[in-house]
Amino acid sequence: MNIFLATLESIVILLGIGIIGFIILSRKIVPISILETISPLVIEVGMPCLIFSNIIKTFNPEEISNWWQLPLWWILTTLVLLILTYLSTLIISKKKKAEFGISLFYPNGIFIPVAIIISLFGINSIILSKYFIFILIYPVFFFNTYFYFFGGRNKSSKNLKKIFNPILLSTIIALIISLTGYKSYVPKVILSITDLIGGISLPLIIIFIGGNIYVDFKNSKSLKIKELSIFILLKNILFPLIILSLLILIKPPVTIAFFIFLLSAMPPITTISIVAKEYKKDVALVNQFMVSSFVFSIITLPALMYLFNYYFKIL
Repeated sequence: MNIFLATLESIVILLGIGIIGFIILSRKIVPISILETISPLVIEVGMPCLIFSNIIKTFNPEEISNWWQLPLWWILTTLVLLILTYLSTLIISKKKKAEFGISLFYPNGIFIPVAIIISLFGINSIILSKYFIFILIYPVFFFNTYFYFFGGRNKSSKNLKKIFNPILLSTIIALIISLTGYKSYVPKVILSITDLIGGISLPLIIIFIGGNIYVDFKNSKSLKIKELSIFILLKNILFPLIILSLLILIKPPVTIAFFIFLLSAMPPITTISIVAKEYKKDVALVNQFMVSSFVFSIITLPALMYLFNYYFKIL
């Protein structure tokens, strides 16, 4: 399938699920308080099951001897995004630097990329398991750095669960089983269970986004057009174009380039609205950043992926 159409299809599907989430909350089929449950359920149960199942079924260390390099490329990508974020916040009002900074710096590194990879290559693709290894330390990094955008640590930032989180543990356990050659000892019933549970993670998190759209729509007095325009220009267009230019210069392996570029073109991570509320920041603005970037990615992401494919031929 043409990469433009495949990416567009995956984003439209996600948008459709998000609309369902909007309708569910707007019609009061479930209470708004359920949004506080969905995100932990996905992060601590659904996604770890999907990661474990995929790596066990598709990862073969003999065929991917350089798998350990994948997280190193993620670190390099994060450093570049940090520089771009810092430079971007220099032009932002001090009152909104925290909201802009955290929204620009932390991309939706798991759910939307996973949906796109599954759409392009299938749920049992080795590329998906490579991507899980690529973002191995991202959850740990997020939960142990986000507070710096708000002036420092708080008590909850010292929670060891945020270091040894289920996503990290499931990836490491699956890697150890694969590297030691014990994959054949994993009962098929376990893989069937993790497959089924993992399958709920993506729809649930997009319903979460749709629910946030409803909450923002209900509580927000007005759209902050100026801030949103600047944010979308930076996050959805300039960041990925700068990253693509660097990739063309560096010329890393195609799969690595794909992961890096995909990450750079993602909307903000959904958890930022929760942490912004924790620090009593402008949650409405953060939600508008997340939602508007997601909506505009329907246009920008397929076009950017088409441009990327012109240089790197991932599909």
